[in-house]
This record gives sequence, structure tokens and C-alpha cells, in this order.
Amino acid sequence: MTVTQLKERSMLGLKELDKAEIEGILDRAAHWENHPSKVHSHMAGKFAANMFFENSTRTRFSFEVAEKRLGAEVINFSAAASSVQKGESIYDTVRTLESMGIDVGIIRLKPIGVLAELAEKIKVPLINAGDGNNEHPTQALLDMYTIRKHFGSSLQGLNVSIIGDILHSRVARSNLYGLRKMGANVSFCAPDNMRAMELDAPYIPIEEAIQADVVMMLRVQLERHESGMLNSAESYREQFGMTAERASRMNSHAIIMHPAPVNRNVEIDDELVEHPQSRIFPQMENGVPVRMAVVERALS
Repeated sequence: MTVTQLKERSMLGLKELDKAEIEGILDRAAHWENHPSKVHSHMAGKFAANMFFENSTRTRFSFEVAEKRLGAEVINFSAAASSVQKGESIYDTVRTLESMGIDVGIIRLKPIGVLAELAEKIKVPLINAGDGNNEHPTQALLDMYTIRKHFGSSLQGLNVSIIGDILHSRVARSNLYGLRKMGANVSFCAPDNMRAMELDAPYIPIEEAIQADVVMMLRVQLERHESGMLNSAESYREQFGMTAERASRMNSHAIIMHPAPVNRNVEIDDELVEHPQSRIFPQMENGVPVRMAVVERALS
């Protein structure tokens, strides 16, 4: 496989993709969602390795279901039970699995920049399942897919507000890059010490943010409370949470989103998680056909 082909099939981030490529993936996801058969032999004989050097339950399961639905053989690798803990480098682990004959590698890791370096050296397509606070492209793709299902195929002119810890959020970054390319207007809302000033998007107050067409809440790491970044879960909810009172003032056509897992009664009140305007569980559901489209693209 040439370097160009590898780059075309890999999915390192949405910053690099154009609108047509994003639309192609979303259209293909719709094909898989509407396909009458649950399991296919489309990728029979192909080996997909899920290499998670950082814990994740939902994303790994979502990829695994997607791979199995495509008929691929799945290898799951978890750093918690691996020799990486004993000092083996991430590169050595990925290179080892490559030499065993995998056809695609799905990777989640903490250090930023490592994935791009791996992509230069590894000769199979790689899919980013979240790297540090850099990008989480498949999450943003499933978010855009969810928005498209509600508002129709064009996202042009839609107002999307992303609320929470922007500074540490790979979800916010991938959504900013992807939604902008699709013609949506993106605004951020965050505490002063959780803003990412290098990102080119306006910061607006919470009362303005909840008037958007799409109100996307981000997960807050409660351990930031210990480091002093977060005063308390209660004060965060009061200032930046999607409370039932705030939800009552949203536009009737608007939707609430969250990448999950949810801290109930912190980012979003318990009663709103499965509210008619909430898309939190449908987002998880949409993750499977979207990841089928991304894995298929890597293996085609």
C-alpha cells in the first residue's frame, strides 16, 4: 500500500478531512444503519486490532460491534494487562501486531503526537479512537450523523454550542473541525480556566448557549475538583449544567447531546438524560454504523 493510500484510508482526525469525505462517511453509515442484515461477510478474512492504551468501555465496544458486524476478525488489546506497563513502547506494541498480519489498527492513547508518528511508520491504516486532548474523530462523526438525522442532510447555518471543559476535550476539537466544514456555526461556553484560547471559536454565556439548535454538553472530569480546576460538582451544575430549568428555556426544535459517560446531575440533570429532546442514547446507537463506515473505508 502506498503512503498516499494509507493516508486516505487512515482516520487520524477531522482537521485533515474535507466536506465531501465527511459526507461520504455519513452517507455510508446511513447505508449500514438501514441494512436489513445485522452481520455481513463484507470484511471476512480481515483482522482488526483494537489497541487501547487508555481505558475506554463505550468506544472500544462500539468499534468491536462495528468490526464484527462487518465480518472482520477482532483482536482486543488492553494496555492495563500488557507489557506496555512493563516498559514496552507503544510503537513496539503496534509494530508487533502489524508484523502478525493485522489489516487495520484502532488506537486510543494519551500522549499527543504519538499517533501521527505511528502513522508515518506503520504500514496498515490506523484509526484514531481518541488521542490525548487532540482529536476524537469518530465521536464527532457520530455526533454529526445524529444531528443530520434530526435536522436533515445539510448542517449549513445550524447553531451548535459546546459547553464544558473545552481545554481538555478532544471531542470539542473534532466537532469544531467537522461541524465548521459542514457549514455549522460553533460556539463554546466554558469556565475561564477550561477555555482553549488557541481554538478559533467565540465563547458565549450559558444563557445564550442554551438557545442554540444543538446544545452539546461535555463530560467534566470530577478529579479536576481535587486539582482545584473545579470548585465543586454542585457549583459547576449551577453555572454550566443543563438543568431542568434551563432545558425548559431551550428552543422546542433543539436537541441535547453528550458524548457519555454522563455525570448525572453535574453536566446534565438526571431527568434530562432520556428527555424527548435528548439524543444521548441515540448517539451511542449511531456510533456503530458510523464506525462500520470508518473501518470499511480503512479496509476497502
